Amino acid sequence: MHTVIEPKILYFGTSVVLISTINEDGTPNLAPISSAWWLNQSCMLGISSKSQTVQNLIREQECVLNLPSIDLIPAVERLTLLTGRNPVPESKALRGYRYEADKFGIAGLTQLPSQLVEAPRVKECPVHLEAKFVKIHPFEQPSSLAAIEVRIEKVHIEDFLLMNANSNYVDPSKWNPMIMNFCEYFGLGEQLSESKLAPVFGP
Repeated sequence: MHTVIEPKILYFGTSVVLISTINEDGTPNLAPISSAWWLNQSCMLGISSKSQTVQNLIREQECVLNLPSIDLIPAVERLTLLTGRNPVPESKALRGYRYEADKFGIAGLTQLPSQLVEAPRVKECPVHLEAKFVKIHPFEQPSSLAAIEVRIEKVHIEDFLLMNANSNYVDPSKWNPMIMNFCEYFGLGEQLSESKLAPVFGP
């Protein structure tokens, strides 16, 4: 039996991403988002167009997508309700956001230099994806939400996640991403069964 409901949000579960970008004054910005999906070498990011991250992305045309594992929930929580916009947009101020210039310091995270972009990587994240801006896709008005299309240019993976030392394949049994599921944090459970798609895309 099914019931018709009107949920406030439709976060059925996607990876949390820490997006690092460069501010206009050359300092780094770091922001968590919970709407992202990948296809081939591209990624779509769901985010408010009023955010500092989007302003930086459009101006600098690049970013790093840092994927945290579940052990970084406290760091992500420390970034919640912070913004790099000064002054804070009224809509965010009403929801309790405050301006913070040193996002890395507040979160207790470490900057690493990237290879192709100016934005730093987050050392503590097991996955870093250096990316270039492609296009912004505005959502239906009056919403400020937008889908940002980026192209992945360089992939950095912690060695322990690889199937073997010289592999280009991530071992899915070792990767436990942080998932945002209806605004709550989750990890992954155990593998349920083998997939018929695995031989198609696997090694």
